[in-house]
Amino acid sequence: MFAVHLLAFHFTKLKEDQIKKVDRYLYHMRLSDDVLLGMMARFHAEMVKGLGRDTNPTATVKMLPTFVRSLPDGSEKGEFLAVDLGGSQFCAHRVKVFDDGKQSSQLESKFYPTPKEVIQGNGAELFDYVADCLLDFMETNNLKHKKLPLGFTFSFPCKQTKLEEGVLLAWTKYFKVRGVQDTDVVSSLCKALQKHKDIDVDVLALVNDTVGTMMTCGYDDQRCEVGLIIGSGTNACYMEEMRHIDLLEGDEGRMCINTEWGAFGDDGALDDLRTEFDRELDLGSLNPGKQLFEKMISSLYLGELVRLILLKMTKEGLLFNGKVSTALLTKGKIEMKHVSAMEKYKEGLGNTKEILTELNLFPSEEDCIAVQHVCTIVSFRSANLCAATLAAILTRLRENKKLLRMRTTVGIDGGLYKTHPQYAKRLHKVVRRLVPNCDVRFLLSPSGSGKGAAMVTAVAYRLAAQRKQIDATLTPFLLSLETLREVKSKMRTEMEYGLKRETQGSATVKMLPTYVCGTPDGTEKGKFLALDLGGTNFRVLLVKIRSGRRRSVQMYNKIFAIPLEIMQGTGEELFDHIVQCIADFLEYMGIKGARLPLGFTFSFPCRQASIDKGTLVGWTKGFKATDCEGEDVVDMLREAIRRRNEFDLDIVAVVNDTVGTMMTCGYEDPNCEIGLIAGTGSNVCYMEDMKNIEIVEGNEGRMCINTEWGGFGDNGCIDSIRTKYDQEVDESSLNPGKQSDRLALLQVRRILQQLGLDSTCEDSIIVKEVCGVVSKRAAQLCGAGLAAIVEKKRENRGVEHLQITVGVDGTLYKLHPHFSRVLHETVKELAPQCDVTFMLSEDGSGKGAALITAVAKRLHNVGQK
Repeated sequence: MFAVHLLAFHFTKLKEDQIKKVDRYLYHMRLSDDVLLGMMARFHAEMVKGLGRDTNPTATVKMLPTFVRSLPDGSEKGEFLAVDLGGSQFCAHRVKVFDDGKQSSQLESKFYPTPKEVIQGNGAELFDYVADCLLDFMETNNLKHKKLPLGFTFSFPCKQTKLEEGVLLAWTKYFKVRGVQDTDVVSSLCKALQKHKDIDVDVLALVNDTVGTMMTCGYDDQRCEVGLIIGSGTNACYMEEMRHIDLLEGDEGRMCINTEWGAFGDDGALDDLRTEFDRELDLGSLNPGKQLFEKMISSLYLGELVRLILLKMTKEGLLFNGKVSTALLTKGKIEMKHVSAMEKYKEGLGNTKEILTELNLFPSEEDCIAVQHVCTIVSFRSANLCAATLAAILTRLRENKKLLRMRTTVGIDGGLYKTHPQYAKRLHKVVRRLVPNCDVRFLLSPSGSGKGAAMVTAVAYRLAAQRKQIDATLTPFLLSLETLREVKSKMRTEMEYGLKRETQGSATVKMLPTYVCGTPDGTEKGKFLALDLGGTNFRVLLVKIRSGRRRSVQMYNKIFAIPLEIMQGTGEELFDHIVQCIADFLEYMGIKGARLPLGFTFSFPCRQASIDKGTLVGWTKGFKATDCEGEDVVDMLREAIRRRNEFDLDIVAVVNDTVGTMMTCGYEDPNCEIGLIAGTGSNVCYMEDMKNIEIVEGNEGRMCINTEWGGFGDNGCIDSIRTKYDQEVDESSLNPGKQSDRLALLQVRRILQQLGLDSTCEDSIIVKEVCGVVSKRAAQLCGAGLAAIVEKKRENRGVEHLQITVGVDGTLYKLHPHFSRVLHETVKELAPQCDVTFMLSEDGSGKGAALITAVAKRLHNVGQK
């Protein structure tokens, strides 16, 4: 027993001594966490450089866009072919994807050798060989009679401008085919396939093997957004935000980026980490100075790296008693399969002795321990380097999503990862240590890049079908210039109907007189109250107007909510609530005893008999209070004040919000004679010559007309441009058949539902397009109506060219990124003889109501004098 313990102690001591000896010798290959964190930062900087339009040309990490915009969502179906070129074997695949709710698929594959004369010959021979292999595969599987889509996995760096096109930037690994670099490899494959008249395939997608791996794993796990290859070469891809890809136009959605990280360090960025052995290996490779990172990681080079280390250690007398064999001097004699065998847990030392003996070396036990540890250090460094760059990608993904902690999946393929006994375990451990705030699942690709190419093709098929449906859905929203001119003409016709006594009753554009007969001239002054009712909130304002050299407007306001049960209750409840709010405000401001003139902004269609009398035509915007339509809203307000019996007010004017907007801007710009609202509702008013207003007595002067153009089309005159979505939104609204050109948000939601999406869909590209088309149409229709009004103003004045200002308010106009631009362009296109300035209103419904009251008071005083 004592002898056994002594022997075990001796072996342990021997092993420790040999490990320490190798550790000292290969000190620079043992990377600390600090070094790896620094490497993460370096790689992230290279990623940013590769994504930048100006910095990409000098970047070594090329960050190539793949034009893969979407991961599998489980709805893919069909039969697809795939060919896979880039590894030690060429593969042809047939993939059947079933839409059975189980995300199931069926794969059939055949492997072909890649002879040296083919992969180091000329381009025509290479692609002819690929086409011949595909023909054999289709004959074997009885597929020659079918027309099938094909995905082409090509595991070399390509610059893509679309999914089915890619120009080879450089060969890597052991490929060196003449006449292919800087050409489109898809075009070359298609030419080779065309020589075989008896097969018919469509090459729909060019895919890097990393992308194929990500897509294959993404079919099984939709959290998978990184693809990683660690085999004869190494590379990674991931889903990047479009807003960060300066190389391409557009900023919505995501796209898969092929990092081509094998070239990391080609500019010297890793020189401090590269050893003399790395440099010697590089000099003896097919592509010196290129793919330096890959040469420190991939299985194609690790065996040779071990050989170079053993050779030097032997020459220095540290191994094999200093005796070098011819085999040890021969390049390529140690391969990755030998390194993996030597690192096996139990039989590793036995394997080491056997392999070294085959190299005509005569290893001692100490030599075997040392050689095994050399292999461990080389493969461990590979895993560490790979972990650091992968950690940089995971960190970028997390930061892009603005998450403190992220769950994600990395799809992995490659012989080194799959066959090395310790590699995967080491990689996982280091990644989790470097990015503790990422919960990472590593998913082994079940069938590699071949199925992945088919999945990319399947996704492309799904997206093409979706594109067709989107185009069919959105085409009715696209308005031609001729259509807009027709809308403008019909608006003008409806306006004339609204102004004439005999046709006004049936007109959809009601052209309601407001009895506002002047705009501010700068002499207005005094204190005024203003009420603003038109949405879910109600405002009470105190407005102080000063005239003269120190002309100014000061406002104090308070906002009150209007509960839904009040909005849709009785009229008496609504106006009692309004008076309660007024009382609270007067108490708050300490002016309850003052009888101030008041302007009432009432943003609903009213037929006015005078400036202080307005009969509600009909509710809009969600209001449905009973016993109000057909009643004078000013009388209802006065009655509510009398019921409360706490204060009295001089109600001078009932005002529409568009009129308030016009008056507010008119206070700053005397040329403003039009008011426009584009928000939760849409309306316009303008100053019309009295001689054109048949529905009001008198021919002198002008009066502001509230068009109430939201009802335009209620008689069917624009049914030709209304879509089924307009119809659905109209039917589900509170006032079907009326005010139909509104509720753009509901239209968007209906369209998304039709496309199989919901309002929380992550497919931001489609959502943006739908929103863009709907809002553009809204701006164009608004512009066509406004063009009709400015043209009428020009004709009223009898001038060839008109300069006029439009006061504008409303959240759609103010907040939408493109609405105002499209509106301006449409007006300019449809009314070229009108120079229209758009002026943003400052609180039209509040300040405007006070200004109308002030103007009315001024004109009343003038009339009395």
